[in-house]
Amino acid sequence: MEKAHRALLAATGGRLGQRFGRNQTVEIHTIGRNTKQRHSTLLTAPIYTSGRFVLVASKGGSSDHPDWYKNLAAYPDIEGTVEGVNRRYRARTASSQEKRDLWPQILQAFPGYEGYQRNTTRDIPVVICETGSR
Repeated sequence: MEKAHRALLAATGGRLGQRFGRNQTVEIHTIGRNTKQRHSTLLTAPIYTSGRFVLVASKGGSSDHPDWYKNLAAYPDIEGTVEGVNRRYRARTASSQEKRDLWPQILQAFPGYEGYQRNTTRDIPVVICETGSR
């Protein structure tokens, strides 16, 4: 999916693919927890405002967290690119209460997350990325 999405963005010069349904497309740039190399991952943010976006580490309901989540958990200072603008963010896993508060908004943007959570035994992390919180 990520390859096709990147191809669409490249082929249209970013005119198409900036949004995926109700979700904002975000490319995050993390440091690998093992390799210490920069990794870029194209994701969707169900909640996005200037200076803040929320990600869901669902991995389609897999039993394991996605690598991008493991990387930002180890190195929370990330870069995020939204509509061609690159900014620095501090990422953190939402508390249980924050997740409960955000979950209805997340499901409104993409109801499929409910099925992902139901199909796995792990608690799917919600990640809050904010500027100016270093």
